[in-house]
Amino acid sequence: MRVALSGASGLVGRFLLGGLRAGGHEVVALGRREVPGAEWRSWRLGEAAPLAGCDALVHAAFSHAPGRYRGGEGDDPAGFLRLNRDGSLRLFEEARAAGLSRAVFLSSRAVYGDYPTGMELAEDLAPRPDTLYGEMKWAVEQGLAALAGSGFATASLRATGVYGPGPDHKWRELFEAFAAGEEIAPRVATELHGDDLAAAAALLLEAPEAVLAARSFNASDITLDRRDLLERVARITGQGGALPDRADAAHVSAMRCDRLAAIGWRPRGIEGLDAALRAML
Repeated sequence: MRVALSGASGLVGRFLLGGLRAGGHEVVALGRREVPGAEWRSWRLGEAAPLAGCDALVHAAFSHAPGRYRGGEGDDPAGFLRLNRDGSLRLFEEARAAGLSRAVFLSSRAVYGDYPTGMELAEDLAPRPDTLYGEMKWAVEQGLAALAGSGFATASLRATGVYGPGPDHKWRELFEAFAAGEEIAPRVATELHGDDLAAAAALLLEAPEAVLAARSFNASDITLDRRDLLERVARITGQGGALPDRADAAHVSAMRCDRLAAIGWRPRGIEGLDAALRAML
């Protein structure tokens, strides 16, 4: 399949690019910068998309203030929505008009918003976003679902925090602070290896249209305490400062991933974390 991938040069997009290529797909990267291993077509959110010759679309591009996702609107919420909500919906409308067979949107667990902490988040829960980021993702999910039909299958992936090896991985600054002996604040959160996210996207590209059914799919794996993470770092590197206190995992709202599991998705778990850390360090 010839897959158009937006955001291929980003922290998450690089995993999607590698996973799609490993699955035998030919990737056309839509974005501002060329990326190795894919045909590149210059494109920005909000512009007309160069989709000629593509069979499917995976949309991971996201315009935000540097280093920020939730809160990524910075001081320009109107511009944030214009690019990310309106630009994404334009892209999906163009994909359908161009005759692409399916589209997968990289959404976020942020759509669940203000459910009580510690509550298990099942895919049939009604979204209740409590940030502009979550509201934007939910609006795009709904707009994409409304386009489904007539040979155009759609799905949204609600991803949790994505980790994995790379030149600027998500824990780089944390690891540097730990190595320097700085005090580290306690934290516990859900995490997902980027290659497992890519595997989920590939499954949705290949699954029967009836499986997608314009639905949203949770994508999450391990609940990870920062203390446990940094213990592993210290064991690998032989260095590091004081470990943070353990956070209260009872406050973590983990996502159930029943829909992906039903089509054969199996994330790598804690063993995958250890392998990734060795590559990062």
